[in-house]
Amino acid sequence: ISDLVVSLYDEERTYAGYLMRKLGIKRLQLLEVLSHGVNDDDIMSDSLPDDEAEDRAEEGVRDKRTLRPGTLERFATELTALATAGKLEPVIGREAEIERTIQVLSRRLKNNPIHVGDAGVGKTAITEGLAQRIAAGNVPPKLKGYTIWSLDMGALLAGTKFRGDFEERVKKVIDVLLKKEKAILFIDEIHTIIGAGAVTGSTLDASNLLKPALTSGNLRCIGSTTYEEYNKIFEKDRALSRRFQKIDIVEPTIQETVEILKGLRPKYEKYHNVRYSDETLEITVKLAAQFITERKLPDKAIDVIDEAGAMARIRADKEKDETDTTMVDISPHDIEVVIAKIARIPERTVSSSEKDKLATLEDSLKEEVFGQDQAIEAVVKAVKRSRAGFRAPDKPIANFLFVGPTGVGKTELARQLSKHLGITLHRFDMSEYQEKHTVSRLIGSPPGYVGYEEGGLLTDAIRKTPNSVVLLDEIEKAHSDIYNILLQIMDYATLTDNQGRKADFRNVILIMTSNAGARDIGKPLIGFGDQQVSSSALDDAVERAFSPEFRNRLDAVVHFNNLPMEIIERIVKKAIDEFAMQLAEKNVTLRVEDDVIRYLAIKGYSREFGARNISRLVEDQIKTVFVDEVLFGRLEHGGTAIARLENDKIVFDISPKNDS
Repeated sequence: ISDLVVSLYDEERTYAGYLMRKLGIKRLQLLEVLSHGVNDDDIMSDSLPDDEAEDRAEEGVRDKRTLRPGTLERFATELTALATAGKLEPVIGREAEIERTIQVLSRRLKNNPIHVGDAGVGKTAITEGLAQRIAAGNVPPKLKGYTIWSLDMGALLAGTKFRGDFEERVKKVIDVLLKKEKAILFIDEIHTIIGAGAVTGSTLDASNLLKPALTSGNLRCIGSTTYEEYNKIFEKDRALSRRFQKIDIVEPTIQETVEILKGLRPKYEKYHNVRYSDETLEITVKLAAQFITERKLPDKAIDVIDEAGAMARIRADKEKDETDTTMVDISPHDIEVVIAKIARIPERTVSSSEKDKLATLEDSLKEEVFGQDQAIEAVVKAVKRSRAGFRAPDKPIANFLFVGPTGVGKTELARQLSKHLGITLHRFDMSEYQEKHTVSRLIGSPPGYVGYEEGGLLTDAIRKTPNSVVLLDEIEKAHSDIYNILLQIMDYATLTDNQGRKADFRNVILIMTSNAGARDIGKPLIGFGDQQVSSSALDDAVERAFSPEFRNRLDAVVHFNNLPMEIIERIVKKAIDEFAMQLAEKNVTLRVEDDVIRYLAIKGYSREFGARNISRLVEDQIKTVFVDEVLFGRLEHGGTAIARLENDKIVFDISPKNDS
């Protein structure tokens, strides 16, 4: 149809073409309407002389504006109209920032404030607060009667198929605002106008179209952006940034955030049909500030009360009849549950099931790790102290250095601790970090190097699972620069990666293992006092391997002892029991006599290597025998096997399952 209309216009001998030309319609304007839907008002005002257009506007063109939105209404939202209708959120505690914004807007030149702050601190809310004050008339006479228009960059860009369409829209918006005189343009995420609409090889974008209007002072503009985008994008355009006055929007304090939540409370109570007490709001802000570290107040606190209200309402609707409209009280426990889910940490109030787990933690670990009761007791005390709330709030749960000979259970204790607590174990083998440059793998490569965008292995792991056990295995093999990174973790429970993001270690158990002094312990000693000499040898080795500032930040240097023969026998029995459970799944029953266990313990243990050879010995002497028998031998369909010692050799009496 559009092509037909244009063809009719081009035909000079048709009545339709004659009529369109008679009415003053130009071909370019006709193409514009058919292609982009430009409003009748704009065409009329462009086609008529200025004085005639004004007369027509007074006679009734305004009636059309109520039926069909004009240029400004299509690409922007009037915030002052929303404020008058009561559709904006109340703004509390930002009087100083709003006053500074009013001062900048009242200037003769460069009257364009830009709000710069972290995401979630309330930059957009300040402009909405200004709109509410203008709507209420609570502004200086110079700003009374002004309207604030929030530019929609998405609508401005949408549908711009041909070169010049976007620039034309921006120009029309600016022209309409200049004609209105008492209009303020608000551009949220103002860094997006730099480069918007620019084509390859051209520097003309939305920001360059805006600069002339901003220079004269006739158009007032408010912008908002984050520090990151301001530094990376906005500030680099010197010609644009000098036309704006930077206003820093800092994160509100805990007390200010509580007042903000009290101001927002009625709307959330009405929406969720719940009640928030003052105590609940205070706990919300404190816990959100403490545990949700990657975001800022008041945004994260508002999210918590909103989600807590939704959770309580859903729970109440399940328990009660749908027609029941009773208000639900939001308890501090509800807040703790929501924050625990958001931050992926345990709930602050220890549940009864977790109490049972903590009460039996020491016994459970002693059943898995043999002969290291002193080390287990030290670790369990630290965990209980943290869960009771007696740990310093800005430190990890515990910082341990496990030292002792190889093969006595240092790494195994860390594994079993994470298993019984039900939390993630992050194990880093420090033999991979012997070179100086490998330190960057933990916190990320510096700018300009390969892997900068990927982040660090340690920081990323903690951000994903902040409640975990971090095991740095054989730390004495790592480069000494690793120790410098660990100092701030042990002191302040934070580590900053290459992109400035902080990882929170307050819910981390940091365990480092070391074989320092293992060679000295392995040497035979003359005379008595074996244990005392071994401990002093370990202490001397730790002092030589680690700097004083590193040792001073440790909660404890946990000594792991050499394992006596009765403990080795228990380890052998545990390994055989695990294998017997595997055989039981194949309907095979295994019984091992005590003299076999004693024989394996004596043969598999050495003072120098600890119990590490036990698993290999059980595999060679016990498991290997059953491979062929279970696959295609006498135990293929199940049966019984008895292991006994005969002439210092392990022999097996195998009885296949009797099918009859």
